[in-house]
Amino acid sequence: MTIIIIAITVLISLAAFQNNDLLYKYQFNAYQITKRNQWYRIITYGFLHANWEHLIINMIVLFSFGFTLEKYFRIHFGSTGVFYFVILYLSAIIISTLYDLRKHKEHYHYNAVGASGATSAVVFAAIFFAPYDPLYLFFAIPIPGIIFAAGYLYYSYYMGKKNIDNIGHSAHFSGALFGFLFPLIIKPKLFSLFLQQILNF
Repeated sequence: MTIIIIAITVLISLAAFQNNDLLYKYQFNAYQITKRNQWYRIITYGFLHANWEHLIINMIVLFSFGFTLEKYFRIHFGSTGVFYFVILYLSAIIISTLYDLRKHKEHYHYNAVGASGATSAVVFAAIFFAPYDPLYLFFAIPIPGIIFAAGYLYYSYYMGKKNIDNIGHSAHFSGALFGFLFPLIIKPKLFSLFLQQILNF
C-alpha cells in the first residue's frame, strides 16, 4: 500500500506542478473550507506539494517507514493491517491540519500543501512499535527512535509557537502525536507491549 500512496501522490503533485489551477482548487485553505464548504480540501492538500524538493523529502520518508509500519500492522492487526494503514494515513492528513483550520479560518490568503503531517504519523507509529530502533539524523547520526520522537515533538511545538518560517510545524506535531497514539486507539492493550520495550532497555 505504501507504494500505491507514493505513486498517487507523485502523479497528483506532478499534475499540479504543470497546472496552477489544480493547486489553487485543491490546496488547503481554511477560509475556503469553512466559509464555502470546500471540505474536500482537508484531504486533497495532502497529495499536493509545493515543489520537487518538498515532494521528494516526503516520499523518501514515506518509503523509508511505510513498509516497516505495514509489517508491524500485519503482525498486530492481522488481515486488517492494510486497512488500518490506509486509515492512519488519510486520517492523519485530516487531523494534522485541524489546528490550522481553526487558526486560519478568517485568513483568505493562507494556503498549505504537503503530506508532512501524514508522513510524520507513519514515522511515529513505527517508533511506537520499535522505540529503540535507530533513526538517522542527517542520514548519518543514529538516534534511538524514542529520543528522536521527543526532540521532534519539542522542536515542532517550539517552532510552531515562534511562527518564523513557512513550515507547517503544527501539522508535523499533530500528525506525529496522532501516529504514535493510533495503534493504542485501535488496540489499547498494545500499551503493555510498548511499556515492556521501554522498561527492558
